[in-house]
Amino acid sequence: MKTQKTPAKQNKQPGIEAKMDPQPEVIKENYKAAGKLENKVALITGGDSGIGRAVAVHFAAEGADVAIVYLNEDIDAKATQKMVEAAGKSCLLIKGDVKKPVFCKNAVDAVIKKFGKINILVNNAAIQVPQKDPNKIDHKQLDETFRVNIYGYFYFANEVLEHFGAGDTIINTTSVTAYRSSPHLIDYSSTKGAITSFTRSLATNLAKSGIRVNAVAPGPVWTPLIVSTFNKEKIKSFGSETAMERAGQPSELGPAYVFLASDDASYITGQVIHVNGGEVVNG
Repeated sequence: MKTQKTPAKQNKQPGIEAKMDPQPEVIKENYKAAGKLENKVALITGGDSGIGRAVAVHFAAEGADVAIVYLNEDIDAKATQKMVEAAGKSCLLIKGDVKKPVFCKNAVDAVIKKFGKINILVNNAAIQVPQKDPNKIDHKQLDETFRVNIYGYFYFANEVLEHFGAGDTIINTTSVTAYRSSPHLIDYSSTKGAITSFTRSLATNLAKSGIRVNAVAPGPVWTPLIVSTFNKEKIKSFGSETAMERAGQPSELGPAYVFLASDDASYITGQVIHVNGGEVVNG
């Protein structure tokens, strides 16, 4: 993250990347694509900004057409669409709520209608609400967090499997909090633990079909979710607790998703790549 004394806080989730200062880095200037995803079609939830935007842009650079699902951040979604198109690929924008199974089905149907196929699902959309006192995590917050962060992953996985074949892949975004805990994100870290288990179990279930399922576990990464959920002091010091003493950039996450989506990872399923600035964890 670039040096900045007081990064601006936003007051509403999921946050707007266009309003962030400093701006996250989406893809490194020296990134060298190698056509690893030529003729592939990818669906990315939460693809309008943050890690999802970086994944979309990296996938397009590697030759994939992209569909991104987002809640309501039109300004970010359109900016991501332009980035994908600048790489010479098509980008379908799909606006809606991943908590709703009917929307998830319709989103996948829209991808099939547009591109005729789907090869890669990146389950990435998430919310988090910091709360130090577990007694203050009410039913509404708990229900919302689980429905967005894990129910939506199930819904999309079930829908894409109707169209998947051998060689296709699912990549889920879990978190370092699933491995080392987070005392102020108890419900969020619980969903991330569920995502890790979901990844492993679905992977073994689908292994014989040739469909791979893996995950990426980010550490602290400079995204709109951070500035829209934490207080100013937390934002200012965000990522300083890592071995590298800084937050990661989305540009540093994108290549991990490219690897797992490509044939380079053809013998990898049920695994998690940890991109976390040097925190050693099990699993």
